[in-house]
Amino acid sequence: MHSNAEQRIGVFGGAFDPPHAGHLALAKTALEQLHLDLLHIIPTGQAWHKTRALTAAEHRLAMTGLAFADLERVVVDAREIERAGPTFTIDTLLELQQQYRAAQLFLIIGQDQADALTTWHRADDILKIAIICVAGRAFPAGATGRFDASNSLPAPFQRLVMPPMDVNATDLRRRLAHHQSVVPLVFEPVARYIALHHLYQSA
Repeated sequence: MHSNAEQRIGVFGGAFDPPHAGHLALAKTALEQLHLDLLHIIPTGQAWHKTRALTAAEHRLAMTGLAFADLERVVVDAREIERAGPTFTIDTLLELQQQYRAAQLFLIIGQDQADALTTWHRADDILKIAIICVAGRAFPAGATGRFDASNSLPAPFQRLVMPPMDVNATDLRRRLAHHQSVVPLVFEPVARYIALHHLYQSA
């Protein structure tokens, strides 16, 4: 554990609709490769960038808690769900910056999020607050300056080395809507919760 002035705090947000094995693998990778003291797993509240309606926030929060229950140095953080209005990453980072003064923040994102990062609300300010850590082999095609697809990434970017995983939430929701099994891609406690609450049953 680092001292307060040296703390390394990870931030991993997403819809988690539902949380799956890929999310857990990314969290484990971030904890190990970034030497994090703590990783905040943050289900999104009102997602401004999503064209579809998300599953009710209380269900996504509960499933996320079940999915990450056995992982040390992780806290499932409900702040974006509890915040009124659209969810913006910059607001969450500013709150965490106040909570962990002098700590270094690491924003954990996937390749698809990295491709869209320049469209995020106050993207330039995000880059000033957190080191962006991307699980993927390359940064957005055609992007310059901040994004560099070479092996030596410029600050404030860092690549997380992960094996490719063929799992995504869209496919899982489709399979659930057709009453197909999603274990082990969705962990058994989460799968039981989904069945109990009859989630994803309308395509």
